[in-house]
Amino acid sequence: MATEMIRLHIEETGEDVLCPRGVRLDSLAKDYAAYHTSRIMAARVNNDIRELFKTLKHDATIRFIDMSVEDGARIYQRGLVFILYAAARDLFPDRRLRVLHSLGQGLFCDFRETRVTDDEIAQIKQRMHELIDQDVEYQKKELYKWDALQLLENLGMHDKAELLRYRSKSTVNIYYLGKHPNYFYGFMPHSTGDTPLFDLIPYRTGMVLVFPGITSPTALPDYVPQAKLADIFDEAEEWGRIIGVETAGDLNSVVASGRTRELIMVSEMLHEKKIAQLADRVTASGAHLVLIAGPSSSGKTTFSKRLALQLRVNGFDPHAISLDDYFVDRDKNPLDPEGKPDFECLESLNTVRFNNDLNRILAGETVTRPKYSFKTGTSTETGDTIVPNNRTILVVEGIHGLNPKLTSQIPDSAKYRIYVSALTFLNLDADNRIPTTDVRILRRMVRDHNFRGYSALQTLQIWHSVRMGEERHIFPFQENADAMFNSSLVYELAFLKNYAMQLLLQIDNTVPEYSEARRLIRFLDYFLPVMDIDVIPSTSIIREFIGNSYFNY
Repeated sequence: MATEMIRLHIEETGEDVLCPRGVRLDSLAKDYAAYHTSRIMAARVNNDIRELFKTLKHDATIRFIDMSVEDGARIYQRGLVFILYAAARDLFPDRRLRVLHSLGQGLFCDFRETRVTDDEIAQIKQRMHELIDQDVEYQKKELYKWDALQLLENLGMHDKAELLRYRSKSTVNIYYLGKHPNYFYGFMPHSTGDTPLFDLIPYRTGMVLVFPGITSPTALPDYVPQAKLADIFDEAEEWGRIIGVETAGDLNSVVASGRTRELIMVSEMLHEKKIAQLADRVTASGAHLVLIAGPSSSGKTTFSKRLALQLRVNGFDPHAISLDDYFVDRDKNPLDPEGKPDFECLESLNTVRFNNDLNRILAGETVTRPKYSFKTGTSTETGDTIVPNNRTILVVEGIHGLNPKLTSQIPDSAKYRIYVSALTFLNLDADNRIPTTDVRILRRMVRDHNFRGYSALQTLQIWHSVRMGEERHIFPFQENADAMFNSSLVYELAFLKNYAMQLLLQIDNTVPEYSEARRLIRFLDYFLPVMDIDVIPSTSIIREFIGNSYFNY
């Protein structure tokens, strides 16, 4: 009997190949590894991600996923976290590992309620290397949800079991690494040997798991401690412990028990207290120029408006200055590698005029600012006129706010720099963090749809470019900040789900972004929704994205 064949279109080469029905993706991957500069971690089959142990039974379009793209990097990180978990369980079975948050080019991890010593970290690192050298294959088993819950409860993973209770699917995919079962909310590598590059570095009470990134997928980055960012995460996590909402399961319990309104009010009062404290710190510093920067969808605009109100309480006369009005004329704007105007580079701004205007205002001179037209690509002298007095304080918001070159002609004593980001401390469970980028892309998707007329697909299509801009222009300068503000709200995913889910469901498998849409849908499926948005105050940062804000944007 003749072997039944299927036709596969390979995007790497543009060729169509005939393969036996039931061919495994890992065997195909070997034939196309030369077309990739880093390790292949999975495959995109008709724009849906498939693990390499999967077989193909029908005609399909294939593109293999390596470490140079986010999907491949996530799978690599997930595999390393499982290896870290298994190593910790082998060596210290009575202690519970926690993977808490990103920190630089790594993940900060610790043991609950106990410090990790340098010697223990060395032992864990050695055991991880042993597991990687053994090249152990991950085993995937589909269990009925209630069987999976029982397994997780028996392992002491009560937070993981609590979250899965609210999941709508009736089955759960449990992965095994040797004798260790676990659930990781996403796809895994084929084997431990697929994740050879890592480091485990002692840091404060825990350790940082360092791994390659998409910009350099074949080498480990140099780890640079970020003390100010770590302080903000520590503070947020302590507050999460105080209010009893540390995981998505905890949040679902609050929603299910009808305690959402109280959680919202406490969260909003914390924000207001922090903003008032920052206004007091600005006042005490003697600065008359506040520079605010942060990545996309961090809520910088609402934060700057609320800070301005608190500065008024302290007796100041705040004036907002938009960096957009200091763009050079379009015919002088630098171009990106694709030949398009690069509005994100510092050279796109007239920094000489900007510094001159600031110095004149700070010296007490009346200044008429320029007004930039995105329609014509030119500036005119029709901007606001600022007549300063001894109470004047300037509030500047923009991606280059923390770059010293932006205000190189302004003395440091006149400046107060604030970094704003949505640094969520809420985790799915002890082993699985919620990436801050996931919260930000959901915020942006909802805002783009509500106020800019963009579809979810369009937001996903530009997100990689946005992220690369942040890596170049924002993150390198975040530790320059005099203060940091965490704009995340512990309750926001329960509300963003209502908006984002319906937008994501409109993306079909005819586009490459389908797999990312599916990932975000699966992520949102773990959260119980709250439908009554009227309980959110009009001054909340989340209103910048969902609408009905007190502020004008």
